[in-house]
Amino acid sequence: MFYLGTHRPNWLGLTDVPLFVSHRTIKDRKTFPKAKGRWALDSGAFTEISKYGKWVTTEDEYVEAVARYEAEIGGMDWAAPMDWMCEPHMIELTGLSVAEHQHRTIENYLAIRGRGPFIPVLQGWEPQDYMAHVAAYADAGIDLSLEPTVGVGSVCRRQATAELVEIMRLIREAGISSHGFGVKAAGIHKCGDYMKSADSMAWSFTARYSPPMAGHTHKTCANCLEYALKWRQQLVGGAMLRELPGLVKRARHG
Repeated sequence: MFYLGTHRPNWLGLTDVPLFVSHRTIKDRKTFPKAKGRWALDSGAFTEISKYGKWVTTEDEYVEAVARYEAEIGGMDWAAPMDWMCEPHMIELTGLSVAEHQHRTIENYLAIRGRGPFIPVLQGWEPQDYMAHVAAYADAGIDLSLEPTVGVGSVCRRQATAELVEIMRLIREAGISSHGFGVKAAGIHKCGDYMKSADSMAWSFTARYSPPMAGHTHKTCANCLEYALKWRQQLVGGAMLRELPGLVKRARHG
């Protein structure tokens, strides 16, 4: 399953391809589109912690927002919790440890699970960090191998690296069905067989530095649905993944 990342939440009412939408891009809307297809919600954790060094959105505010999205938009597969990323610059920003970020991620999941379609998320930096987080979930009474989907964070800047492959392999060998946050084509090419699903907004970055599509009058196609759908079709259709037929077959069904 591949979710097309978008910062344009109105696309939920314009296309039936699976979309990945951030809470931060949709939370201030007074009305919502009715979803034509399935979608998943990003909590906006990266932006929130990058901006404030902590979560300023409260658990109740987030849970209430997700409930409204479910009721008024429909079609939501799942929502990410209010997790804490573990990239080195995030650790430096908060002044906390990887273990503390992991603890806070579990603490939030325990507080909001059952109050919406929230999934657990694994965080870490080194491969062993993720395995330690799996064990910490188990200590908290959560067997991640029994969860339908488990997010894997702090990986979007590690495309096609040996560390990313090792992280996803270890998680899969633990019997966990993972979703790779922000895993682009290069990462999918390397470790797609280890994941249940992934999302990416890489199309917008590519479009920003490319000429617009023929016939388009805007300066770039960085906000263009037609461009994004064509990019996704190339991905799931195999143009970006010729050497990974297993994932292409699965992606075509998503």
